[in-house]
Amino acid sequence: MITRRLVTLAHSGLHALDEPTVRAVVRQAVRDVRAAAPPPPDDPPTDPIVAAMRAVVDDLVASTYAIGELMLEVALAYLSDGQAADVLALLCDHIGENLEHGLAARRYAMSGDSRALYGTVL
Repeated sequence: MITRRLVTLAHSGLHALDEPTVRAVVRQAVRDVRAAAPPPPDDPPTDPIVAAMRAVVDDLVASTYAIGELMLEVALAYLSDGQAADVLALLCDHIGENLEHGLAARRYAMSGDSRALYGTVL
């Protein structure tokens, strides 16, 4: 995906791919992969209550990912959870988010794996 995007840019008349351009292409590709909808479950629930609850959880996971991206903008990925907690405590307090939920959302945004939310948000 990244190679295709860089080739497209190169053929668009751009003479040189500088570091900021390549970084932006890679960042956008990672976001696109992480934001891609997960494959549908093998057997969608036939019970309307279960289907409705699954939709609620899917919405919660999607909004938590957005919060996680915000957390990553404030506490970059190279910081440990402890270091990030020091930076994020004020932000979480300001937006009314529990710090543990904020850290879990940050881990989810880094990994793209919703299991990072188990035990905190989910």
